[in-house]
Amino acid sequence: MKYDQRKYTYRIEWSDEDQVHIARCLEFPSLATHGKTPEKALKEIEFVVAESIRWIEEEGGVVPEPLGTRHYKGNITLRVPPDVHRNLAMLSAEQGVSINQLVLSRL
Repeated sequence: MKYDQRKYTYRIEWSDEDQVHIARCLEFPSLATHGKTPEKALKEIEFVVAESIRWIEEEGGVVPEPLGTRHYKGNITLRVPPDVHRNLAMLSAEQGVSINQLVLSRL
């Protein structure tokens, strides 16, 4: 499957230590580039991601799917200690809502 580097999720932040903008791609956490402007940093990381995709495909590897094109079910399985579960059950009962509604309201 051919992936488009423009569909990936990028973050750009200022590095006071290096005095440059650092660009990263969430789907490729080991990659980072820098630039004097946010635009240059973004252009560089997009190039590196495109080259990484090309290399992974040539090697027959699995290219990460862009976060924006993934399909989510809306389910999150959360493991908590029994006492936390008990406290959530009590709090939700006091408020007259399900544990799911209580946790969702807190998110």
